[in-house]
Amino acid sequence: MSDRPTHALVFAAGKGERMRPLTETTPKPLLMAGGKSLIAWHLEKLAALGVRDVVINTSWLADCFAPALGDGAAWGLRLHFVHEGPEPLETGGGMLNALPLLGEPPFLAIAADVWTDFDFATLPREPEGLAHLVMVANPEHHGRGDFALGNDGRLQLATAGAEALTFSGIGLYRREFLDGWRGIVGDAPGANETPPRFKLRPLFDAAIANGVITGQRHDGRWTDVGTPERLAALDAALR
Repeated sequence: MSDRPTHALVFAAGKGERMRPLTETTPKPLLMAGGKSLIAWHLEKLAALGVRDVVINTSWLADCFAPALGDGAAWGLRLHFVHEGPEPLETGGGMLNALPLLGEPPFLAIAADVWTDFDFATLPREPEGLAHLVMVANPEHHGRGDFALGNDGRLQLATAGAEALTFSGIGLYRREFLDGWRGIVGDAPGANETPPRFKLRPLFDAAIANGVITGQRHDGRWTDVGTPERLAALDAALR
C-alpha cells in the first residue's frame, strides 16, 4: 500500500442549493444513503486504499462536519477540515487552498456528492502526466458530457465524432497540475480574491491541449447525487 496515495482531498464545500430543503440544516455530503453519509462511503474506500490523511474543505454549515465525522479515527484516517468561509472557493480555489496539507506525492481528489462502486485500486500509481480522471457514461441530466477519452488513454476535448463522457468527480493529481493557474484562469470572477476562487475546468482544458492529462472509463455504478429525487433513488437501491 505504501506506493498508493497517502493524501486525499474531499470537496465538501458546496451549498447544496439543488438539494433543498434537505440541505437547509445538513450539508449535502452528510446526507444519508444506504445507512451512511455520502462522505462516509468515500472515507471507507480511501482508508481501504491506504490513504491516511484526508483534507475536507467546508463552507456551508461547516460546523456540522467535525461532530459527524470526528477526527477520522473510526476509519483509521486523520481528517483535516479546511473552512473556506461563507463563499466556497470552487474546485480550483479549494484545491489550491488545501495544497499545503496534501503532501508532496500525487493525491486523490473526490467530489463528496457522488456515489460509486468504482474501485480506487484500479487507479494508476501516479498520473502519467499532471492528472488522471475517472470518466463515466453521460447521465440523463448531463447528456453533453465533458471530455472524450482517446485510444491512448489521453483525454480530448469533446468534438464531433468523439464519444463524450462525464467527469466522475474522482481524479489523481500532481501538485504541479496547479502551476500557472493564474495565467490559465485569467480574470475569471473570484480569481483576484484572497484566497482565490476559480474552477478546475480551465485547467483541465489547458492540460488536454498540452496532452498531459489521462483518464479511464468506469462502467459500473455512479450517481451524481444532485437532487432529493436522486438521493432517494440511491438510498432505496443501497437498502
